[in-house]
Amino acid sequence: MDDEARRKRRLIWTIVAAAAVGALIIIGGHALVIYAVYKQRFELVQVEDAVSADDGATGSLEALLTPADALPAPTQGFLTPDGGATDVSDFRGRVLVLNVWAMWCRPCRTELPTLAALDQAYGDEVTVVVVNVDRTPEEIEAARAFLTEQAPLEFYSDPTFELPFRLPGRGAMPQTVLIDREGRIRAWLAGEADWNSPEVRALVDEALAEGG
Repeated sequence: MDDEARRKRRLIWTIVAAAAVGALIIIGGHALVIYAVYKQRFELVQVEDAVSADDGATGSLEALLTPADALPAPTQGFLTPDGGATDVSDFRGRVLVLNVWAMWCRPCRTELPTLAALDQAYGDEVTVVVVNVDRTPEEIEAARAFLTEQAPLEFYSDPTFELPFRLPGRGAMPQTVLIDREGRIRAWLAGEADWNSPEVRALVDEALAEGG
């Protein structure tokens, strides 16, 4: 085989190899996209399936975390019931229970009555703020209507869906944090729980007893 023939053969194999590598990259990219989509769907299904068929069911506090050193509360803003801008600093001086929820998150809806009961039990001593993170006008309207059944809770909103990612659970839904009078996170939980339980009340009472 002469040099010209060998060069042509090497060129053909180089083209074939390059085409094969390109095909693998394209296939791999599609596979990653498919994996990401189905992983997200799987995680959402897990969230839905984590709730009992009984809408009155509530999760435990086993996953509640209480840091040795209190963490600063996030500065991420959200909207008040009348559409004004606010953030956690506006509640400074009060014990705050901050929750993020959405209509697509079934555990979120399930635990809301317990947050309403906690709010009603403490009155002005404790502020319970539940922030809805639904995004479209239709979803927000449905969420607002749903919350009217959870008095005395008011409809706070974060249509940017940023607040959950500024909390310790980094985007987990539902997620609830207990913030003391000085604006420090004293406890948080990612997942559904009974927020009117004796364990929660003990944490709230401890925060109240610290002064103010």
